[in-house]
Amino acid sequence: MTLFEQGSSILYMKVGTHAQESLTDIIERKRREIQEEGFAMWGYGGNTCHPITMVQPFAKTASSPIVLCMQPMQSKHFAEPVRAEEYSEDGRLWKPVPSGIDVLGSRYALCIDSLEQVDETLNLADTQVAVGRSRGRNGRDYVQGRVDKACLELSNIGGAEAKEVHIGLTANIVAPHAVLLRN
Repeated sequence: MTLFEQGSSILYMKVGTHAQESLTDIIERKRREIQEEGFAMWGYGGNTCHPITMVQPFAKTASSPIVLCMQPMQSKHFAEPVRAEEYSEDGRLWKPVPSGIDVLGSRYALCIDSLEQVDETLNLADTQVAVGRSRGRNGRDYVQGRVDKACLELSNIGGAEAKEVHIGLTANIVAPHAVLLRN
């Protein structure tokens, strides 16, 4: 049985060094947070997976639980490792980030309750954008250039040249799915 089946809901993201911290160190810290707090917040930036306009609507309409599929890559994210102090699901009501969770150098975060290293291949040509203005667009065509994350559904629609990417990490995304952050 493969990780990716017809209809799977996937949030695809490229990952690497972030806020001057290696991916290995981030993985270790997030696993510790999950063990101690029951969940972790996986920080990120960019508007292609904005918490309120993209990820939360995706979660409401997804036909299956959303799996965060991460493609490790070389990156040079040198932003200051400033810890987020508050998070919000809606941009109006702000709550303190639990003391046992550190989200560094990020504007947004996904809420996850697992983090597994895997060795899988995802063919982006077999996906389509699940939400937003690009809904229905082939994932292979959408994820390119500066677009490094996307809310996707595995559709096996075919017709597009294969674009296989290595997935090295997966996580279960749990409610409230995605949040805004501030210092």
